[in-house]
Amino acid sequence: MYIPKLCDRPWPWRSHRQTSFSLLITIALTTLLIPSPSLAQTRSIPSPSSAPLELDLLTKPKDYVITANTIHPQGLTVPSLWWAQQNSERKLLDNWIAYPASDKEPARVDLIVNQQIWSLLEYIERYDFVNRLGSAARNFGYNVRVFNYQKEPLATYTCNFSTSPALCSIQTTVKNKIGLQRLL
Repeated sequence: MYIPKLCDRPWPWRSHRQTSFSLLITIALTTLLIPSPSLAQTRSIPSPSSAPLELDLLTKPKDYVITANTIHPQGLTVPSLWWAQQNSERKLLDNWIAYPASDKEPARVDLIVNQQIWSLLEYIERYDFVNRLGSAARNFGYNVRVFNYQKEPLATYTCNFSTSPALCSIQTTVKNKIGLQRLL
């Protein structure tokens, strides 16, 4: 049975080239004018701090930083990561340095982990660790960076606190079998 088409040939007033060009313009404009949610969210999360890790602050803290050894007699020291350290992270999390926000950078906490234990963790266990401590620090308005005592960056938990709820991103570095690091 033959079913006739409404039009067996292209529209007489429009060439095949004009139709293709119109379709291409429509797709291009749609792509440019309608932002993708993941692209919008990625752009709004700031990059992790590039400031160097200052391990000397663990033994000679300055007034503006807080470490695992800092105690404020007036009340709770912010950010409070002692519970996380005493709870499940006792052997993994060795210490931290918390920097208050400045004109140049948002508040951040540099976590220092035991490299031997970190290297034994699977990727998902590392991600879980960063997510739990990052969430705890986020509640106090801090971003997180994770280092070992060799000052190698291992992971970050960075948030845009100007949005509600805060948009956050976790990045981890993974060493491949020949020892080269890459960011995930």
